[in-house]
Amino acid sequence: MGHKEELLQGAKQCLAEKGYARTTARDIVAASGTNLASIGYHFGSKENLLAAAMIDALGEFGDEVERALSAAADSDPMKRLEMTWTGLIESYQANRGVWLASLEVYRLVTIPGLQGQFAEAYQLARRGLASLFLGVPEDQVSDEVAATTGSLLLAIIPGLVGQWIIDPDRAPSGKDIATGLRHIMDVVNARP
Repeated sequence: MGHKEELLQGAKQCLAEKGYARTTARDIVAASGTNLASIGYHFGSKENLLAAAMIDALGEFGDEVERALSAAADSDPMKRLEMTWTGLIESYQANRGVWLASLEVYRLVTIPGLQGQFAEAYQLARRGLASLFLGVPEDQVSDEVAATTGSLLLAIIPGLVGQWIIDPDRAPSGKDIATGLRHIMDVVNARP
């Protein structure tokens, strides 16, 4: 593994242990076994490195959820939705520190260059979430479906993570989320 990969791993470790805002460049260097100059050489800044580490870590969690969902590929859409949220909740429980750090991103996007990096990651997440829910490959998800269905699914994640952080004893399960959406659709479909 080269310095770039070691820095990414060290940054992910720091995100999980300290969060985004409390991680220093020296923390990353200590966790990665590299040197301060390598951060600038490979990423330009600590902020760029942490952004790359966050995007990489959340992508890994998406891969975990996708693997878990492969067993439900032929299930009805509500079952897939339930399994999507269950997988995200399990990922949150296993990787709480990184998910907590992901919420810090909202106040850090004012750092030049970071908003664009996260905007691109969100665009990929929209398409990926729509793909998971619809049970189709990402290249079969249209721009319109990514912008609507993917955006809706992406919008739910911070609220779900927030509930698990603040009130884990009463936070919804994947089944609860699917049931809630089913209730909403029942009301929508009952209208003339």
